[in-house]
Amino acid sequence: MRVLLTILAGLLVAPAATAALPREASSIRVTPNPISLGGSNRLQQLQVTATGPDGRQFDVTHHATLRIGDSNTAVLEGTTLRGVADGDTQLNVLYGNHAVTLKVAVSDQGTFPPVHFKNDIMPILSKLGCNSGGCHGKQSGQNGFKLSVFGFDPRADYNALVKEARGRRVSLAAPGGSLLVAKTSNTVAHGGGARTTSGSADHQLLSGWVAQGAPWGDDGAPQVTSVRVSPSQRILHTSSDQQLLVTAVYSDGSTRDVTSAAEYTSNATLVADIEDAGHVHTGNVPGEAAITINYMGHVVAARITVPRNEVRADYPKPDSNNRIDELVWTKLKRMGILPSSTATDSVFLRRLHLDTLGTLPSPEEVRAFESDKWSDRRERAIQDVLARPQLADYWAQKWGDVLLADREALGERGAYEFHRWLRTQLLTNRPYDQWVRELLTATGNSGRYGPVNFFRAARTPIDLTRSVSQAFLGIRMDCAQCHHHPFEKWGQDDFYGMAGFFKGLKHTPLGPGRELVYHGGYQPTRIPLVNQLVLPRPPGGIGIENFGESDPRVKLAEWVTRPDNPYFSRLVANRIWKQFLGRGLVEPEDDFRSTNPPTNPALLDHLAETLVANRFDLKKLMHHILSSRVYQLSSVPNPTNAQDQQSYSHHLVKRLPAAVLLDAISEVTGTPETFIGMPRGTRAIQLWDNRLPSYFLDTFGRSERESPCECGSSTEPTMAQTLHLMNAPEIDTKITAPGSRIDRMISRKATPRQIVDELCLAALGRPPRPREIRAAEKLFASGPPRQAAEDFLWALLNSYDFLFVH
Repeated sequence: MRVLLTILAGLLVAPAATAALPREASSIRVTPNPISLGGSNRLQQLQVTATGPDGRQFDVTHHATLRIGDSNTAVLEGTTLRGVADGDTQLNVLYGNHAVTLKVAVSDQGTFPPVHFKNDIMPILSKLGCNSGGCHGKQSGQNGFKLSVFGFDPRADYNALVKEARGRRVSLAAPGGSLLVAKTSNTVAHGGGARTTSGSADHQLLSGWVAQGAPWGDDGAPQVTSVRVSPSQRILHTSSDQQLLVTAVYSDGSTRDVTSAAEYTSNATLVADIEDAGHVHTGNVPGEAAITINYMGHVVAARITVPRNEVRADYPKPDSNNRIDELVWTKLKRMGILPSSTATDSVFLRRLHLDTLGTLPSPEEVRAFESDKWSDRRERAIQDVLARPQLADYWAQKWGDVLLADREALGERGAYEFHRWLRTQLLTNRPYDQWVRELLTATGNSGRYGPVNFFRAARTPIDLTRSVSQAFLGIRMDCAQCHHHPFEKWGQDDFYGMAGFFKGLKHTPLGPGRELVYHGGYQPTRIPLVNQLVLPRPPGGIGIENFGESDPRVKLAEWVTRPDNPYFSRLVANRIWKQFLGRGLVEPEDDFRSTNPPTNPALLDHLAETLVANRFDLKKLMHHILSSRVYQLSSVPNPTNAQDQQSYSHHLVKRLPAAVLLDAISEVTGTPETFIGMPRGTRAIQLWDNRLPSYFLDTFGRSERESPCECGSSTEPTMAQTLHLMNAPEIDTKITAPGSRIDRMISRKATPRQIVDELCLAALGRPPRPREIRAAEKLFASGPPRQAAEDFLWALLNSYDFLFVH
């Protein structure tokens, strides 16, 4: 049995300091002021904001003392005010030495205001999750009851509740006994459990609506036109809180507090999480979170920034190599985080080669770089890797993942031609906008002209709308096919407007695995169900007319690749940033929306502007990022940045992707991988066939190319991967094969120290450390040199330093 050397790397993480909520205040403010409650089903969320001696505002809503003057007129339910009887009273708010008294006017409590199904009931169904995809909103419904997903069709939902099943879901004679009311409170068994409690505002509103005859409501009633949130952004301490106040604005100019009726989600729950009633809680992790608020299909976001509690007044000014560094240092200063030191030369060189080429530097390259004493050696190394053909190999495979170059869908010839065309664009460094424009308007024989295969991987207007919007714009339009996007402004008119550019696309068979792809000219597109005609248009744009017999895709390609199209340049800049820094400025990298803002907006703007200024030269953008000090930071954290995952204060460690790892093992062992049907010496990053049999690539997460993103590939460690690296006969064969790296060194009678040096340089990109030397000495002292070398190499291949980019 082999002896495995375990190389452990431990990081000491300083515990995050927790500051108590600042109690000293110079003043307090209560919102709204004054307060008016009109109607027995109207609530008002309160918000109490304190201002400290330093001018900083902080929320004390749930820490202040609230007292109502006359509880027969209005009552407090936590921090929410509800009217009881008509009249006027006062609300007294106390915090520390400060007190505020507000007037409260209560009216129309004797009558339950007319309930409008769309305006009043639909928000409850959405908030309770009744119309979610996992409940009655799924395609088949639940237990014979179906609602439109996320409430995109209120009229159909009204009919389902009131008219279907012989009206048994509402009981006008006994409103409280209606299935709608009884099941949501679980007084009648409900598979989803209790969603409301008896006497709650939601329960009363549902009962009141049924009591009024379950009306649809006045079609002329004011409609929600927008939603506001206060505060829209706030800087909070760790382990603190913030009460949000959400207000709906109606078409007649009136407003209503909907804090308790809105839906909330956080995109970074470790930084800031939120309760149903708009109460934000921050954790112990510094960073930023976007809180998404959704009410009646109107979406807004509140941005919560949580710096470290100990912000230094004497924050040092790190050196900068370019504008990227300045923008990151500014953010880190605001967050109270210090950047790590610069990575060593050996770490930088290995990182540079793996990130750009998907290839390890050779021992000779490591030695040459270490011996280079010129101050510009890193700059020359960057220029060198960007000029190598391996870059085209690696990035063609990455783009193949995004653009669905799947052999199973395209056939061997189509997949090969598509890959070859992509590699040519990258090898010649053709401007990004030019090759995307050619791709989006491609016409021809799929067996001869690579880019037309994009229209075979996604064949229908529906599939092409999803693929183009996500791959080139960072807009995930899937939801808008059936309903208004729950987290963004896109609706069915946007989805089918874009689909209109692809309506009329033809696929004429030419033989086995080959098709003639062309556009037959404009054809009208309609939104299903409502049968509404929509003109071709880009998302959020204006419909385009008068195509005649021309290809509508030309207009789309012109719009997509315009220099002033922020989606296009920002998305590809974010893709490249994520590849090099380990995390996108927007994450996921292709999910751009107002409710998922970049962690450093100024930096993303700068990267996009740099790309446009250089006429979409991707290598110039790569050079700009690689030259920054931010890219060259160490992955070893300091006490201030150990928990930072958003601000790029230290390099984020990431596991080698499947193809890169297989190539790395082959390079280090000196035994090339053999792929069925491929020329000898073909590397995994050169494969155009994503379905080529390989247990290793499948186990380590290669993409099946079924979605227009890199999300199909995975670098998450699994138990199967660990067992494969430790026990696989294939790896043993690579290590022990005749002509392997160890075999060659033993043949030329290399000393144990020479063998150890060579293996560490090949696998880790650096000379051995003292602990590795000591472990190797024990192995060589206890057995034959060949066996010792093989055991040592196997241990290196299982080590943290080998498997990850640092």
